[in-house]
Amino acid sequence: MFRTLLAAALLALGLAAPTAAREITHVMGVTEVPDAPQRVVILTNEGTEALLHLGVVPVGAAQSWDGDPWYDHIAGPLADTVPLGTESGINLEILAALEPDLIIGNKVRQEKIYDQLSAIAPTVYAEDLSGDWQKNYQFYADVLGLHEQGAANLAAFNTRAAAIGASLGDSINETISLVRFSPGRTRIYYKDTFAGVILDKVGLKRPAPQDRQEFAEEVQKERIPDMDGDRIFYFSADADPEEAVANLAEWTNDPLWLNLEGVKAGKAQRVSELVWNTGGGIYCAHMMLDELAAIYGVDPQAVTD
Repeated sequence: MFRTLLAAALLALGLAAPTAAREITHVMGVTEVPDAPQRVVILTNEGTEALLHLGVVPVGAAQSWDGDPWYDHIAGPLADTVPLGTESGINLEILAALEPDLIIGNKVRQEKIYDQLSAIAPTVYAEDLSGDWQKNYQFYADVLGLHEQGAANLAAFNTRAAAIGASLGDSINETISLVRFSPGRTRIYYKDTFAGVILDKVGLKRPAPQDRQEFAEEVQKERIPDMDGDRIFYFSADADPEEAVANLAEWTNDPLWLNLEGVKAGKAQRVSELVWNTGGGIYCAHMMLDELAAIYGVDPQAVTD
């Protein structure tokens, strides 16, 4: 079945591919991509947000981590987009049947299927996820021939983040701790994370144990003191399954947690897992700025996008 669909997709691509093309250098090599791709497939959540923000609606996309199949804030424009399975479980048969003229993926998630994807359509990969969302956004813009628009959109975001930071007054000197609680794995998030990059753009600092240009570290309860900060932002599963609720309660009722200065000051706050972590794209980045502005009581539209 897959071979039949793949052959059909390749035939259609050969008949309909634009004659104009550009060479794109990416983590997997050099690929010729069409100048004006019409049927784009994107294989990461943050990439889906980037494409929509750039005005490109993909014909197929990796489904949202939570959603049926899309996050609520992007479901509207994706009404006709075909879900392709999760980032780590792409359905190649469905993808091939879409006859894309460009596939955009990520080495972290789809390295093993690069050759199969490349046999369907020109395929390019971003290298990493974690804190690379802005780098990836510009990469997607470049691949789509929208370099200037991508650069302008990122500049607008960074200007907005800096403006919110400037409106914080003395609060800009607070240190911010990031923690994720999930059953079986609790992690302290460092600077090379989606939320960590945004805090840096705002100008907020991290506590000394978290001032590391790394992603995250799994910890046990004896490391709870390293979770302290002037403010502590923590996230857990938004859907609140029973196991996640019990796990969160276990950690946040531990005596070491209750003794943290940020907790005793009433400045430990649960925030959205989607917005601060799993969404990972530019819409969620702006939503995180909205949440930060609300928490600090400043105007979220000091600078708009």
